[in-house]
Amino acid sequence: MSLTQARHPLRHASPRGLPTGENPYLPVPARVLLQSDLVPGVRLYDLRFVDPGLAERFSWVPGQFVMLSMLGVGEAPFSLPSSPTRRGVFQLAIREAGSLTGHLFRHVKEGDVVGIRGPLGNGFPVEKFYGNDLLLVAGGLGMVPLRGLLQFAIDHRERFGRITLLYGARSPEQVLFRGELTGVERRGDAEIHLAVERGTTEPWGGRVGLVTDLLDAASIQVGRTYAVACGPPIFYKHVLDRLVRMGFSKNQVFLSLERRMECGVGKCGHCSVGYTMTCLHGPVVSLWDALNLPELIYT
Repeated sequence: MSLTQARHPLRHASPRGLPTGENPYLPVPARVLLQSDLVPGVRLYDLRFVDPGLAERFSWVPGQFVMLSMLGVGEAPFSLPSSPTRRGVFQLAIREAGSLTGHLFRHVKEGDVVGIRGPLGNGFPVEKFYGNDLLLVAGGLGMVPLRGLLQFAIDHRERFGRITLLYGARSPEQVLFRGELTGVERRGDAEIHLAVERGTTEPWGGRVGLVTDLLDAASIQVGRTYAVACGPPIFYKHVLDRLVRMGFSKNQVFLSLERRMECGVGKCGHCSVGYTMTCLHGPVVSLWDALNLPELIYT
């Protein structure tokens, strides 16, 4: 999918003609090059397609996802937390939360092969953001898809104004990509503000509170800023209300949804809300679309 195809969040994203093949149901082999624990229960995987040609041409829009499968175990969708500007290798950040991820954590080693098909979904309308400031607001695992957008914006730094990330986690031990984010801020690539709900014995120099506290303290020029948010349902309830009260219009705010998707190509109906399929018309939607279909974010 080209970047121009992602301009409208509810535009139908055709699963045909994927980089992984014309058959959208057929996974292709990708090798696990590296695996590393991010925080307890969440692991980062570096993967590369076995086919070297596919490895080099594989691309996606930040915010899209892939389906990862293992024969005899199952298949599940995972957001792409890396940027398409960094070719050859792509990454998945995966939480152990079921039979497939449990098998992945316990039995898959570096050098093993898994199945991948995609990318799927629509992704963020990045071209709409060009020439404007960008505000990223993440809660918990919502940092995973936003990390890919952050990397993309940094790699195209001249196309964006001020870039600000507000990220809230439960505790210091649960902050994803903590060292990386520290490096981003140190280099001046973006402003990074972190908050945790509770402190621990681990040294923590950031704010203790909620991500909405970061919004209250942030200095944002609303008229020239697009906001992108991702987090659990309770996160949306408070963050979206705060963004609207700050003056953001419903077309300035985009969400990356975490609804469970099964087939990824709009056939099973598992992620449907009315006539909307999250896997086809999402996972990225505007706040305007979400308010017209509140079940998208509150179920």
